[in-house]
Amino acid sequence: MIKYILKRFLQLIPILIGITFLSFGMMRLAGGDAVTYMYDNAGTTVSQDIIDAAKKEYGLDQPFLVQYAKWFSGMLTGDMGVSYVSKQDVYESFASRLPATLLLTVSSLITTMLIALPLGVLSAVRQNRWIDYLIRFFSFIGNSMPNFFAALVLMYFFSIRLGWLPVITSGNTAVSLILPTLTLAVSMASKYTRQIRATVLEELNKPYVAGARARGVRGSVIIWKNVMRASMLSIITLLALSVGSLLGGTTIVETIFMWDGVGKMAVDAITMRDYPIIQAYVAWMAVIYVLVNLITDLIYHFLDPRVRLGEEER
Repeated sequence: MIKYILKRFLQLIPILIGITFLSFGMMRLAGGDAVTYMYDNAGTTVSQDIIDAAKKEYGLDQPFLVQYAKWFSGMLTGDMGVSYVSKQDVYESFASRLPATLLLTVSSLITTMLIALPLGVLSAVRQNRWIDYLIRFFSFIGNSMPNFFAALVLMYFFSIRLGWLPVITSGNTAVSLILPTLTLAVSMASKYTRQIRATVLEELNKPYVAGARARGVRGSVIIWKNVMRASMLSIITLLALSVGSLLGGTTIVETIFMWDGVGKMAVDAITMRDYPIIQAYVAWMAVIYVLVNLITDLIYHFLDPRVRLGEEER
């Protein structure tokens, strides 16, 4: 197991380097920088000498590879630089907002599974009956709605019409968390309901289910003890894939609901060409994403004997 973990870690290193290098290069290709943006919106005319001096102070006058090498070496030592706009330490700014994003991500995952798992199983068990058609219809509608549209619909009904929930983040974190969580969960739960239904249907058509029914085993025992156990690998895969989509989706939702997480911070940084903040966001999101994939692989390694046998044969 230790050998397997070390091997997976070594495979992730070039992936992280590639992600940071590409994101660093794409930001430079986009044109403009924080210094130019800051002075263009200052409302006064600033000489080119002052702009050049500010760029030199932040190292923006140096070649691309030199800038990347300095940033990457600083990241390895825990120094991710200082924000060009707020003048605050990038690592401290990111660390202070990361818990809010993780809270939103975890609550959305839990809500998604609480909705998708029972609905997917019910739809599979009641295949081609009215409840199955109803669940599939609403899952199609929910999967078709982008996050920003779902946010507007939920805002209209729960905030404007009913007045139950705040439109944007308020002092009550628990209440403010409901709408962003539902916004992210609507689309994901709709998609995963259909996928769980397909997985359960596939298991229900296997010979061991017919054998269990012939022996008189109750249907509920077959579903929750046998079928769901065999479907766990597929469900774990769905959860792992959800993390990637959530990390991207929270950016839009945090901006709409003014949720003070790293996604909103990244959007503000992109608007102002604040390179250190953007690069920190990309790097940490990549780290979190590959770590989740690593954990998923380890769970596979633990749950599925075929994975262990395959590794031993190599």
